[in-house]
Amino acid sequence: MKVTLERSALLKSLGHVHRVVERRNTIPILSNVYIQAENGLLSLKATDLDLEISGSVPAEVIQPGATTVPAHVLYDIVRKLPDGSQVTLEIGGDSAQMLLRSGRSRFNLQALPEGDFPKLSAGDLSHHFILLAGDLKKLIEKTQFAISNEETRYYLNGIFIHTLDVNGKTMLRAVATDGHRLARVEIASPAGAAGMPGIILPKKAVAEIQKLIEDVTAEISVELSTTKARFSFGSVVLTSKLIDGTFPDYSRVIPANNEKRLVVERQAFSAAVDRVSTISSERGRAVKLSLTDGKMVLSVTNPDSGSAVEELEVDYDSGPIDIGFNARYLLEITAQLDSDTALLKLADAGSPTLVLDREGAPALYVLMPMRV
Repeated sequence: MKVTLERSALLKSLGHVHRVVERRNTIPILSNVYIQAENGLLSLKATDLDLEISGSVPAEVIQPGATTVPAHVLYDIVRKLPDGSQVTLEIGGDSAQMLLRSGRSRFNLQALPEGDFPKLSAGDLSHHFILLAGDLKKLIEKTQFAISNEETRYYLNGIFIHTLDVNGKTMLRAVATDGHRLARVEIASPAGAAGMPGIILPKKAVAEIQKLIEDVTAEISVELSTTKARFSFGSVVLTSKLIDGTFPDYSRVIPANNEKRLVVERQAFSAAVDRVSTISSERGRAVKLSLTDGKMVLSVTNPDSGSAVEELEVDYDSGPIDIGFNARYLLEITAQLDSDTALLKLADAGSPTLVLDREGAPALYVLMPMRV
Protein backbone atom coordinates (compact mmCIF):
# COMPACT_ATOMS: atom_id res chain seq x y z
CA MET A 1 0.00 0.00 0.00
CA LYS A 2 1.20 3.49 -0.83
CA VAL A 3 -1.01 6.57 -0.70
CA THR A 4 -0.47 10.34 -0.51
CA LEU A 5 -2.93 12.99 0.62
CA GLU A 6 -3.18 16.43 2.17
CA ARG A 7 -2.73 16.58 5.93
CA SER A 8 -5.96 18.53 6.66
CA ALA A 9 -8.13 15.98 4.77
CA LEU A 10 -6.54 13.08 6.67
CA LEU A 11 -6.87 14.93 9.99
CA LYS A 12 -10.56 15.69 9.46
CA SER A 13 -11.39 12.08 8.61
CA LEU A 14 -9.30 10.74 11.50
CA GLY A 15 -11.03 13.23 13.79
CA HIS A 16 -14.38 11.64 12.95
CA VAL A 17 -13.34 8.03 13.49
CA HIS A 18 -10.68 7.99 16.23
CA ARG A 19 -13.07 9.13 18.99
CA VAL A 20 -14.82 5.75 18.94
CA VAL A 21 -11.61 4.00 20.00
CA GLU A 22 -11.36 3.43 23.76
CA ARG A 23 -8.06 4.53 25.33
CA ARG A 24 -7.74 1.20 27.14
CA ASN A 25 -8.46 -2.01 25.27
CA THR A 26 -7.98 -5.64 26.23
CA ILE A 27 -8.29 -6.56 22.52
CA PRO A 28 -5.30 -4.93 20.71
CA ILE A 29 -6.99 -4.66 17.28
CA LEU A 30 -9.73 -2.44 18.80
CA SER A 31 -7.06 0.19 19.54
CA ASN A 32 -6.40 0.45 15.82
CA VAL A 33 -7.94 2.29 12.89
CA TYR A 34 -8.54 0.34 9.70
CA ILE A 35 -6.95 2.03 6.66
CA GLN A 36 -7.69 1.07 3.05
CA ALA A 37 -6.41 2.73 -0.13
CA GLU A 38 -8.12 2.01 -3.47
CA ASN A 39 -9.89 3.71 -6.40
CA GLY A 40 -8.59 7.18 -5.55
CA LEU A 41 -9.90 7.06 -1.97
CA LEU A 42 -8.40 6.53 1.46
CA SER A 43 -11.01 4.88 3.70
CA LEU A 44 -10.77 4.85 7.50
CA LYS A 45 -12.80 2.86 10.01
CA ALA A 46 -12.82 2.42 13.81
CA THR A 47 -15.05 0.44 16.16
CA ASP A 48 -15.57 -0.53 19.81
CA LEU A 49 -17.80 -3.48 18.75
CA ASP A 50 -20.96 -1.51 19.66
CA LEU A 51 -20.32 1.52 17.48
CA GLU A 52 -18.50 1.88 14.17
CA ILE A 53 -17.60 5.06 12.29
CA SER A 54 -16.15 5.02 8.79
CA GLY A 55 -15.17 7.78 6.39
CA SER A 56 -13.29 8.29 3.14
CA VAL A 57 -11.28 11.09 1.55
CA PRO A 58 -9.87 11.56 -1.97
CA ALA A 59 -6.20 10.57 -2.15
CA GLU A 60 -3.47 9.72 -4.65
CA VAL A 61 -3.37 5.93 -4.46
CA ILE A 62 -0.01 4.79 -5.83
CA GLN A 63 -0.47 1.21 -4.68
CA PRO A 64 -3.76 -0.11 -3.25
CA GLY A 65 -3.78 -2.01 0.02
CA ALA A 66 -5.00 -2.06 3.61
CA THR A 67 -3.67 -2.23 7.18
CA THR A 68 -4.52 -1.22 10.76
CA VAL A 69 -2.45 1.04 13.06
CA PRO A 70 -2.99 2.60 16.53
CA ALA A 71 -5.75 5.18 16.10
CA HIS A 72 -4.82 7.72 18.78
CA VAL A 73 -1.11 7.65 17.92
CA LEU A 74 -1.83 8.25 14.23
CA TYR A 75 -4.27 11.06 15.04
CA ASP A 76 -1.76 12.78 17.35
CA ILE A 77 1.01 12.55 14.73
CA VAL A 78 -1.13 14.01 11.94
CA ARG A 79 -2.45 16.72 14.30
CA LYS A 80 1.11 17.86 15.02
CA LEU A 81 2.24 17.99 11.38
CA PRO A 82 2.46 21.46 9.76
CA ASP A 83 -0.60 22.91 8.00
CA GLY A 84 -0.63 22.32 4.27
CA SER A 85 1.83 19.43 4.37
CA GLN A 86 1.48 16.24 2.32
CA VAL A 87 1.33 12.88 4.09
CA THR A 88 2.39 9.56 2.60
CA LEU A 89 1.34 6.27 4.17
CA GLU A 90 3.23 3.20 3.04
CA ILE A 91 3.35 -0.51 3.80
CA GLY A 92 6.33 -2.35 2.35
CA GLY A 93 7.19 -6.03 2.24
CA ASP A 94 7.19 -6.16 6.04
CA SER A 95 3.52 -5.55 6.76
CA ALA A 96 4.16 -5.42 10.53
CA GLN A 97 4.86 -1.69 10.25
CA MET A 98 3.43 1.28 8.38
CA LEU A 99 5.71 4.14 7.37
CA LEU A 100 4.27 7.66 7.60
CA ARG A 101 6.29 10.34 5.79
CA SER A 102 5.68 14.07 5.74
CA GLY A 103 8.37 16.61 4.84
CA ARG A 104 11.40 15.62 6.89
CA SER A 105 9.39 13.59 9.39
CA ARG A 106 9.36 9.79 9.44
CA PHE A 107 7.25 7.58 11.69
CA ASN A 108 7.14 3.79 11.76
CA LEU A 109 3.92 2.56 13.35
CA GLN A 110 3.23 -0.97 14.53
CA ALA A 111 0.57 -2.53 12.31
CA LEU A 112 -1.82 -5.43 12.83
CA PRO A 113 -3.30 -7.48 9.94
CA GLU A 114 -6.39 -5.87 8.40
CA GLY A 115 -8.02 -9.31 8.20
CA ASP A 116 -8.29 -9.35 12.03
CA PHE A 117 -10.27 -6.09 12.12
CA PRO A 118 -13.86 -6.77 13.29
CA LYS A 119 -16.76 -5.87 11.01
CA LEU A 120 -19.94 -4.52 12.59
CA SER A 121 -22.18 -6.00 9.91
CA ALA A 122 -25.48 -4.19 9.96
CA GLY A 123 -27.47 -7.02 8.39
CA ASP A 124 -30.83 -6.19 6.85
CA LEU A 125 -31.89 -2.66 7.80
CA SER A 126 -35.65 -2.74 7.25
CA HIS A 127 -36.48 0.98 7.39
CA HIS A 128 -34.87 3.86 5.53
CA PHE A 129 -35.70 7.56 5.57
CA ILE A 130 -34.06 10.95 5.10
CA LEU A 131 -33.89 13.39 8.01
CA LEU A 132 -32.74 17.00 8.02
CA ALA A 133 -29.62 17.36 10.16
CA GLY A 134 -31.27 20.24 12.03
CA ASP A 135 -34.24 18.01 12.96
CA LEU A 136 -31.99 15.21 14.20
CA LYS A 137 -29.95 17.76 16.16
CA LYS A 138 -33.16 19.07 17.77
CA LEU A 139 -34.36 15.57 18.74
CA ILE A 140 -31.00 14.84 20.37
CA GLU A 141 -30.16 18.17 22.02
CA LYS A 142 -33.53 18.62 23.68
CA THR A 143 -33.54 15.13 25.24
CA GLN A 144 -29.90 14.10 25.71
CA PHE A 145 -29.50 15.72 29.15
CA ALA A 146 -32.19 13.45 30.63
CA ILE A 147 -30.50 10.15 29.65
CA SER A 148 -29.89 7.97 32.70
CA ASN A 149 -26.34 7.01 33.72
CA GLU A 150 -27.57 4.21 35.97
CA GLU A 151 -26.23 0.98 34.45
CA THR A 152 -28.69 -1.28 36.27
CA ARG A 153 -31.52 0.36 34.32
CA TYR A 154 -29.64 -0.05 31.04
CA TYR A 155 -32.82 0.48 28.97
CA LEU A 156 -32.79 4.14 30.10
CA ASN A 157 -29.16 4.67 28.93
CA GLY A 158 -30.25 6.14 25.60
CA ILE A 159 -32.91 8.04 23.67
CA PHE A 160 -36.11 6.22 22.72
CA ILE A 161 -37.03 7.17 19.13
CA HIS A 162 -40.34 6.02 17.65
CA THR A 163 -43.26 7.11 15.48
CA LEU A 164 -46.84 7.53 16.63
CA ASP A 165 -50.12 9.08 15.55
CA VAL A 166 -50.89 12.47 17.14
CA ASN A 167 -54.26 13.96 16.19
CA GLY A 168 -54.20 12.18 12.83
CA LYS A 169 -50.60 13.15 11.99
CA THR A 170 -47.63 10.76 12.13
CA MET A 171 -44.91 12.21 14.38
CA LEU A 172 -41.32 11.14 15.06
CA ARG A 173 -40.78 11.39 18.80
CA ALA A 174 -37.66 11.23 20.99
CA VAL A 175 -37.90 10.55 24.74
CA ALA A 176 -35.27 10.27 27.48
CA THR A 177 -35.68 9.89 31.25
CA ASP A 178 -33.61 9.04 34.31
CA GLY A 179 -36.59 8.65 36.65
CA HIS A 180 -36.18 12.18 38.07
CA ARG A 181 -36.93 14.14 34.90
CA LEU A 182 -38.27 13.31 31.46
CA ALA A 183 -37.72 15.05 28.13
CA ARG A 184 -40.01 14.52 25.15
CA VAL A 185 -39.76 16.25 21.78
CA GLU A 186 -41.40 15.50 18.43
CA ILE A 187 -41.23 16.52 14.78
CA ALA A 188 -43.36 15.68 11.76
CA SER A 189 -42.42 12.17 10.68
CA PRO A 190 -40.30 12.04 7.50
CA ALA A 191 -41.48 9.88 4.59
CA GLY A 192 -40.50 6.26 5.17
CA ALA A 193 -40.31 6.46 8.97
CA ALA A 194 -43.91 5.37 9.60
CA GLY A 195 -44.05 1.87 11.03
CA MET A 196 -40.39 1.86 12.04
CA PRO A 197 -39.55 -0.17 15.15
CA GLY A 198 -39.16 1.86 18.33
CA ILE A 199 -35.39 2.03 18.99
CA ILE A 200 -33.26 2.97 22.00
CA LEU A 201 -30.16 4.75 20.66
CA PRO A 202 -27.26 4.38 23.12
CA LYS A 203 -25.70 7.37 24.84
CA LYS A 204 -22.29 7.00 23.13
CA ALA A 205 -23.89 6.89 19.67
CA VAL A 206 -25.99 9.94 20.55
CA ALA A 207 -22.85 11.90 21.54
CA GLU A 208 -21.02 10.94 18.33
CA ILE A 209 -23.98 11.81 16.10
CA GLN A 210 -24.10 15.23 17.73
CA LYS A 211 -20.42 15.81 16.89
CA LEU A 212 -20.89 14.65 13.28
CA ILE A 213 -23.68 17.17 12.58
CA GLU A 214 -21.81 20.11 11.06
CA ASP A 215 -24.34 21.59 8.62
CA VAL A 216 -27.92 21.74 9.97
CA THR A 217 -29.32 22.10 6.43
CA ALA A 218 -27.73 18.83 5.24
CA GLU A 219 -29.73 15.65 4.74
CA ILE A 220 -28.90 12.55 6.77
CA SER A 221 -29.75 9.07 5.57
CA VAL A 222 -31.14 6.94 8.41
CA GLU A 223 -31.40 3.15 8.11
CA LEU A 224 -32.51 0.95 10.99
CA SER A 225 -33.72 -2.44 12.14
CA THR A 226 -34.66 -3.75 15.58
CA THR A 227 -30.97 -4.26 16.51
CA LYS A 228 -28.90 -1.69 14.59
CA ALA A 229 -29.06 1.83 13.18
CA ARG A 230 -26.94 3.51 10.53
CA PHE A 231 -26.61 7.26 9.96
CA SER A 232 -24.88 8.51 6.80
CA PHE A 233 -23.45 12.04 6.87
CA GLY A 234 -22.14 12.28 3.31
CA SER A 235 -18.88 10.29 3.27
CA VAL A 236 -19.01 9.60 7.03
CA VAL A 237 -21.13 6.65 8.18
CA LEU A 238 -21.98 5.78 11.80
CA THR A 239 -23.36 2.31 12.57
CA SER A 240 -24.50 1.51 16.10
CA LYS A 241 -25.97 -1.43 17.93
CA LEU A 242 -29.20 -0.51 19.70
CA ILE A 243 -30.01 -1.08 23.37
CA ASP A 244 -31.75 -4.44 23.64
CA GLY A 245 -34.51 -3.65 26.12
CA THR A 246 -38.01 -2.27 26.50
CA PHE A 247 -38.39 1.44 27.16
CA PRO A 248 -40.99 2.01 29.91
CA ASP A 249 -44.45 3.39 29.17
CA TYR A 250 -43.42 7.02 29.66
CA SER A 251 -46.92 8.37 28.94
CA ARG A 252 -48.01 7.23 32.41
CA VAL A 253 -45.69 9.75 34.12
CA ILE A 254 -46.75 12.73 32.01
CA PRO A 255 -49.42 14.47 34.10
CA ALA A 256 -52.63 15.38 32.27
CA ASN A 257 -54.51 17.31 34.96
CA ASN A 258 -52.07 19.85 36.36
CA GLU A 259 -54.37 22.87 36.71
CA LYS A 260 -52.06 25.40 38.41
CA ARG A 261 -50.45 27.51 35.67
CA LEU A 262 -47.29 29.51 36.27
CA VAL A 263 -45.78 31.69 33.55
CA VAL A 264 -42.35 33.12 34.32
CA GLU A 265 -39.73 35.04 32.35
CA ARG A 266 -37.31 32.26 31.47
CA GLN A 267 -33.95 34.02 31.77
CA ALA A 268 -34.83 35.88 34.97
CA PHE A 269 -36.12 32.64 36.53
CA SER A 270 -33.06 30.66 35.43
CA ALA A 271 -30.68 33.33 36.78
CA ALA A 272 -32.54 33.46 40.12
CA VAL A 273 -32.43 29.65 40.51
CA ASP A 274 -28.71 29.73 39.69
CA ARG A 275 -28.04 32.48 42.25
CA VAL A 276 -29.91 31.00 45.21
CA SER A 277 -28.57 27.48 44.52
CA THR A 278 -25.02 28.78 45.14
CA ILE A 279 -25.82 28.17 48.83
CA SER A 280 -27.02 24.58 48.32
CA SER A 281 -24.89 21.57 49.13
CA GLU A 282 -23.85 19.10 46.43
CA ARG A 283 -25.96 16.40 48.07
CA GLY A 284 -29.14 18.40 48.64
CA ARG A 285 -29.56 20.69 45.66
CA ALA A 286 -33.18 21.52 46.44
CA VAL A 287 -34.54 24.97 45.69
CA LYS A 288 -37.97 25.79 47.17
CA LEU A 289 -40.51 27.75 45.12
CA SER A 290 -43.21 29.46 47.21
CA LEU A 291 -46.02 30.70 44.97
CA THR A 292 -48.75 33.19 45.79
CA ASP A 293 -50.75 35.49 43.50
CA GLY A 294 -48.32 37.26 41.14
CA LYS A 295 -45.26 36.37 43.21
CA MET A 296 -42.66 33.63 43.52
CA VAL A 297 -40.14 33.37 46.36
CA LEU A 298 -37.14 31.11 45.66
CA SER A 299 -35.28 29.93 48.74
CA VAL A 300 -32.45 27.57 49.66
CA THR A 301 -31.39 26.60 53.17
CA ASN A 302 -28.12 24.80 53.84
CA PRO A 303 -27.32 24.11 57.53
CA ASP A 304 -23.58 24.25 56.71
CA SER A 305 -23.40 27.51 54.79
CA GLY A 306 -26.54 29.59 55.34
CA SER A 307 -29.60 30.48 53.32
CA ALA A 308 -30.65 32.47 50.25
CA VAL A 309 -33.94 34.06 49.19
CA GLU A 310 -34.98 35.82 45.98
CA GLU A 311 -38.34 37.18 44.87
CA LEU A 312 -39.73 37.30 41.33
CA GLU A 313 -42.90 38.75 39.82
CA VAL A 314 -44.74 36.01 37.93
CA ASP A 315 -48.01 35.32 36.18
CA TYR A 316 -49.76 33.04 38.71
CA ASP A 317 -53.19 33.12 40.33
CA SER A 318 -53.98 29.51 41.31
CA GLY A 319 -53.66 29.54 45.09
CA PRO A 320 -50.57 29.26 47.33
CA ILE A 321 -48.20 26.30 46.88
CA ASP A 322 -44.71 25.42 48.13
CA ILE A 323 -42.77 22.98 45.96
CA GLY A 324 -39.11 21.95 45.81
CA PHE A 325 -36.97 20.94 42.82
CA ASN A 326 -33.39 19.91 42.17
CA ALA A 327 -31.83 23.20 41.06
CA ARG A 328 -29.55 21.61 38.43
CA TYR A 329 -32.46 19.73 36.85
CA LEU A 330 -34.52 22.93 36.77
CA LEU A 331 -31.66 24.84 35.09
CA GLU A 332 -31.07 22.09 32.51
CA ILE A 333 -34.74 22.04 31.54
CA THR A 334 -35.13 25.84 31.29
CA ALA A 335 -31.98 25.90 29.11
CA GLN A 336 -33.80 23.71 26.55
CA LEU A 337 -36.73 26.09 26.13
CA ASP A 338 -36.78 28.34 23.06
CA SER A 339 -39.17 31.12 24.08
CA ASP A 340 -38.69 34.07 26.43
CA THR A 341 -41.15 32.63 28.92
CA ALA A 342 -41.54 29.24 30.60
CA LEU A 343 -44.89 27.64 31.37
CA LEU A 344 -44.97 25.41 34.46
CA LYS A 345 -48.12 23.39 35.11
CA LEU A 346 -48.32 22.21 38.72
CA ALA A 347 -50.65 20.02 40.77
CA ASP A 348 -49.30 19.85 44.32
CA ALA A 349 -46.01 19.62 46.23
CA GLY A 350 -45.73 15.86 45.75
CA SER A 351 -46.73 15.49 42.08
CA PRO A 352 -44.68 15.81 38.89
CA THR A 353 -44.63 19.23 37.21
CA LEU A 354 -44.89 19.90 33.47
CA VAL A 355 -42.51 22.45 31.92
CA LEU A 356 -42.89 23.75 28.35
CA ASP A 357 -42.53 26.86 26.18
CA ARG A 358 -46.27 27.21 25.73
CA GLU A 359 -49.40 25.10 25.36
CA GLY A 360 -48.97 22.59 22.54
CA ALA A 361 -45.21 23.11 22.21
CA PRO A 362 -43.34 20.29 20.41
CA ALA A 363 -41.01 19.85 23.41
CA LEU A 364 -42.31 18.88 26.85
CA TYR A 365 -40.50 18.22 30.11
CA VAL A 366 -41.59 16.49 33.32
CA LEU A 367 -39.80 17.16 36.60
CA MET A 368 -40.30 15.24 39.82
CA PRO A 369 -40.42 17.43 42.96
CA MET A 370 -38.11 17.12 45.98
CA ARG A 371 -39.08 17.31 49.62
CA VAL A 372 -38.07 20.67 51.12
